Amino acid sequence: MHTTSQLIITTKTFVKQELKGAEGGHDWFHVERVYKNTLLIAKSEPVDILIVSLAALLHDIADPKFHKGDESIGPKKAREFLLENNVDSKVIEHVTQIIENISFKNSFDLDTSFTSKEMEVVQDADRLDAIGAVGIARCFNYGGFKNRPLYNPEVKPNLKMTKSEYKASEAPTINHFYEKLLLLKDKMNTKTGRRIAEKRHEFMEQYLKQFYAEWEGKV
Repeated sequence: MHTTSQLIITTKTFVKQELKGAEGGHDWFHVERVYKNTLLIAKSEPVDILIVSLAALLHDIADPKFHKGDESIGPKKAREFLLENNVDSKVIEHVTQIIENISFKNSFDLDTSFTSKEMEVVQDADRLDAIGAVGIARCFNYGGFKNRPLYNPEVKPNLKMTKSEYKASEAPTINHFYEKLLLLKDKMNTKTGRRIAEKRHEFMEQYLKQFYAEWEGKV
């Protein structure tokens, strides 16, 4: 049986190996930032630190975007890893459920069945990494990875997407700000998450103003 600190070290090593060569917005450094955000938010929330730590570290172990949309691979890999390391079955179940339900695309499902304080903390931590300066960088990195245009004034954002439309979208990168990034501030679960999100949201709004001004040749 691992001590908690040994388990965290083992988990970090596993995730680094699994995400070797991953797209820059969904690599080990994304996971590390989410883990740090999680620990920061958890300071003000009544949560199980082991559960939020493991969920943060394993939440993107196999992002469906890079596995033909298959949402079962990530939770399965995480469960197998935790079983191999003799983690308590209740902890495994909780961590796996967080990974299954954390994603923004699941917010399109009105009947999302699972929630917990631990999930709220990790979800906020993950969403914080999608906004602000790093969020903008990740957004354009993924757009480049998918060879999408930066912006096309003729392609308007789809503000009433279904989950399947969201997953299949090939829209210009700027549209993603309106279809996801700018919506995240109001979806935060925790006080700390909301406070940090406000600041990052303002930064994105300023960025978009500058972007459009440059696009039109006004600055």
